[in-house]
Amino acid sequence: RRAASRRGGAHRGVMSGEATGGDAAAFCAAEVRLHDFPRYASTLFVTPPQRRALLALYAFNVEVARVREHIRQPLAGEIRLQWWSDMLEGGGHGYVEGSPVAAELLAAIKAYDLPVARLLCLIEEHQFDLYNDPMPTREALASYLDGSVAVLFALAAKILGSLSPEIEHVARHAGQVAGAADVIATLPMDAARRQLFLPVELLAAHGANSEEVFAGVATPKLRAVLDQLIDEATAHYNATLKELSGLPGAVRPAFLPLAWAGRRLDVARRPGYDMFAVQQASRLRLLWTLWRASRSRIYRG
Repeated sequence: RRAASRRGGAHRGVMSGEATGGDAAAFCAAEVRLHDFPRYASTLFVTPPQRRALLALYAFNVEVARVREHIRQPLAGEIRLQWWSDMLEGGGHGYVEGSPVAAELLAAIKAYDLPVARLLCLIEEHQFDLYNDPMPTREALASYLDGSVAVLFALAAKILGSLSPEIEHVARHAGQVAGAADVIATLPMDAARRQLFLPVELLAAHGANSEEVFAGVATPKLRAVLDQLIDEATAHYNATLKELSGLPGAVRPAFLPLAWAGRRLDVARRPGYDMFAVQQASRLRLLWTLWRASRSRIYRG
């Protein structure tokens, strides 16, 4: 942790003061706190400069991942996503200064040498969200989660110290866990708007179909689909915990959101779990879960 603190200090001049403005940083923090509290809470366990960069990354993810919620037609979403792509490639329309998230993200990219290509891939993956095309296969879902969730773990590790093939490997496992937990948690909302992230292939394997999902009624067939998704995600979770011990201690806090994802999978596994009921998570329990994880050897090193 002392090594991580020294690395954070080396970037202090870029990610603090007048570089992007305290208001922009506060805006990013508020956005992540409101829309992605698990990742917001996970940033409480790193140095202030690292936290600011992580919040910029996570606020960017909030902006991109929630585009679907702000549009009525896919074209409007395409335009929004294109603005972010243009901004990252240096050809943004309008003033970047008008977007506190863009300003903070650009500062984080500069301070921590974040690979823009990975951020562009995240945007590209979220184009899937704009349409009601069903997720076709388990392989397609895995690819989607690699590009939209695993990348956040990888880039968070880069901010905290380093990125290597070993870290990328663990990030891919972690992305499948957190992504599956998200698919399960958002199932009620997705089903209501006839959007399907449960792979059609997986539904068919258990004799179910998309219309059963959209009806919003938990059936034994859909429960079997959920159980398989949880089992596969749990295998990734166990692999992540095992391989985290081989990573530098400084980067392990980047994987703290995984602790909450693991708990969400445990809750969804319970016999009485209603997959079509919106689950209200206790923020106190979430903070307790992450605090306990931060004190463990697995995440602390």
